[in-house]
This record gives sequence, structure tokens and C-alpha cells, in this order.
Amino acid sequence: MNAGMYHADLAPVGLHVEDGEQLKAINTRSGPGNFHMLPNGVFFMQGNRAGVLTTPAFVERGIKPDLATQSGPMLVIDGALHPRFIRESSSLRRRNGVCVEDSGVITFAISDRPVNFHHFGRLFRDQVGCRNALYLDGTMSSLHAPALGRSDMIRPMGPIIAAYRRP
Repeated sequence: MNAGMYHADLAPVGLHVEDGEQLKAINTRSGPGNFHMLPNGVFFMQGNRAGVLTTPAFVERGIKPDLATQSGPMLVIDGALHPRFIRESSSLRRRNGVCVEDSGVITFAISDRPVNFHHFGRLFRDQVGCRNALYLDGTMSSLHAPALGRSDMIRPMGPIIAAYRRP
């Protein structure tokens, strides 16, 4: 699935780390759009540990990840929905996101139909039970999962993330 927002040239908007190598620096600048609906956040893997943190918390902890992607906004922050989400919002899009349960299980989700931020955040908080969840992307949200009979090949994308069992 796509792993966060990207520019027209398909380069990531924020932090991008692969195999421990930082390919794009963390983005703490203000600006327009969903990425800059603060707080935004980072999904990361460090060894066998995964996490989702707000960007300031990630920077403060000095984490050196093996894999990371930055996007925004955060959907759930310490058990609360992002304060700017409106229950009745008419901003409906296909959306995808990620969270890490207290047990360490990583949950990726993508909506089958357009939803607003409030309802998508509630999926992670109320149904999955995550204390922190990160929005990855909207209209371009795509998933390639042949085992599920799904392959959303909308158009070329920027960063992507693949989930698989380690041997």
C-alpha cells in the first residue's frame, strides 16, 4: 500500500528511511494540506519493534529506525482522535493508515468507500484499539493484496510499504 504523501515527482513529502538509510529528512515545517495538519507523525520499525509517534515525539526520542515513513495527520494521539476532526465533515475520501497495537501487532487499513477523518480515526481507536494511528494517504490510497483478491492500480505512486512475515 502507499506509505504516505508524495510530491508530483513521486518523492516523499516527509521522512523516508529504508534499510536504516535515511533517504529523505524529517519534515517539521508548517504548510498547507493534510500532511501539515499538526500533529502529523511517523510510522517506524526498529529491529523487531514497530511504532507510531507524533513527529515531535519521534524527534525527541532520537529513534534511529530501520524503516520509517512520515505522513499526516495523526488519526489517534494517545487514545484521543485528532482535535481537528469533525464528526459530520463532508470531506470524504478513500483513506489508508497504520497503527501498532500494544501487543506489537501492526495494523494497516484502507477504506473501501470514501470516509471522513473522524470515522477513519474511530476505526483505529474504537475497533482496533490503538492508542496512536497515522493517516497515510487519501484519494490515491491503493492496496495490492492478491491473496485478498485486491489490486488497486490507480496510477504511479511515491513511497510504498509491503507487509510480509519474516522467515
